[in-house]
Amino acid sequence: MPEKRKKYDREFREGAVRIVEETNKPITQVARDLGVNEGTLGNWVQRARAAREGHGELSKDDYEELKRLRAEVAELRMERDVLKRSV
Repeated sequence: MPEKRKKYDREFREGAVRIVEETNKPITQVARDLGVNEGTLGNWVQRARAAREGHGELSKDDYEELKRLRAEVAELRMERDVLKRSV
């Protein structure tokens, strides 16, 4: 019979991530000490870092808007440069 999945509350997950980051111990060691699967702890650490650094994946709409805004910035810079030269 398959094992029942454990549910960890937010406080436990945040504490585990804090241990990894503050002690610089390997994820495998911390996971073993806490009785958590190392892949699970690795996912928690990865998500925490992504949330803190803001490096989540962009949605398709966000990517399209970013692309449009970059093109607009490039066009405005060209207009600015032309106006600078004409003065």
